[in-house]
Formats: sequence, structure tokens, C-alpha cells
Amino acid sequence: MKTCSFALAAWFCVSVLVAQQPPGMPAPVKEHEWLKQFIGEWEITSEAHMGPDQPAMKCQGTISSRSLGGFWIVSEMKANMMGTDITALQTIGYHPQKKKYIGSWVDSMTDHMWTYEGTVDSTGKILTLEAEGPNFMVEGKTAKFRDIYEFKSKDEIILTSSMQGEDGKWTTFMTGTAKRKK
Repeated sequence: MKTCSFALAAWFCVSVLVAQQPPGMPAPVKEHEWLKQFIGEWEITSEAHMGPDQPAMKCQGTISSRSLGGFWIVSEMKANMMGTDITALQTIGYHPQKKKYIGSWVDSMTDHMWTYEGTVDSTGKILTLEAEGPNFMVEGKTAKFRDIYEFKSKDEIILTSSMQGEDGKWTTFMTGTAKRKK
């Protein structure tokens, strides 16, 4: 009788402990795997157009991208635009519940932290991220921005940044090409 009571008590204690175990940690999903193509060392050339009457600003730099736990890509950009050194940090990950790619961007030129949300197109080659931030054309206002990363190959990405005007139209203000360093 005592053995049966002891076994029953032990089973009850184990059952309570198992029921109180925290859930397991999440594992990366296929959308996180998609992000791995960003990993590496890149050279970038870009051109920004800040207005119809403004000359194009050329920029050259580097991007160093690594994985953080298989969930995030962390990229550090270093560039020089018109004699000014620029550094930026970007994160891109995937939120399974939202079914969206998410991320952030901070840089040495502004005090704004950009937060992204977006999707990969049906070809699996184009990531489009959107954010809201300071309107460069109208002080004190915000605007929607769109960054597009198009993988032309495993060693080349075309980058495009656009801003949505008050009329709802998107205007491209920056284009660039990132090439994997050999």
C-alpha cells in the first residue's frame, strides 16, 4: 500500500513539474533561412537625388552582414557621401505571427530610429520593406518610405529607396548596387 501511495505521489509531483515547464524556444523558419543570402561582405555604390534641381550625390561604401541566432541579419554600413562619413546599423528578421519581415535602421546622420515591415515577392528575389519617418521635403512632417532589395544573383543586390508624397505617388530618391566582395 505504501509503495502504491509513494508511486502515486511521485507521479503527481512529476506531472505538476512537467505542466510548469516553460515552452521550448522557437526555431528559425524558412523565411529566416531566406535572410541568409544577405550574410557576407559587400561593396556598395549608390546615387541619391534629393530634388529635381539638385545634383545627384554619389556614395561608396561597404556593408558587413552577419546572422544573429539564425533569426536576424545584422548589417553595418560604412560609407562616404560628399566628404561626410556615414555609419548605419540595420536589422532584418521575420515575425511568424505577423507573417512579415521586420527590422530597424539607425544611422549617424539622423536621430530617428526607422522600424520596417514588409514582404518578399512571389519570385523570392525581392524584399520590400516600408517604414514611416521624417519627411525630407517638408519639415515637421512624416512620410512613408519604401526600401527594396532585389537579388539579381547571389553576389549582387539592387537597392532602391522611395518616399511617398502627399499626392500618394512614390518617388525614388536613391538607387544603388551591392556586390559581394570576392
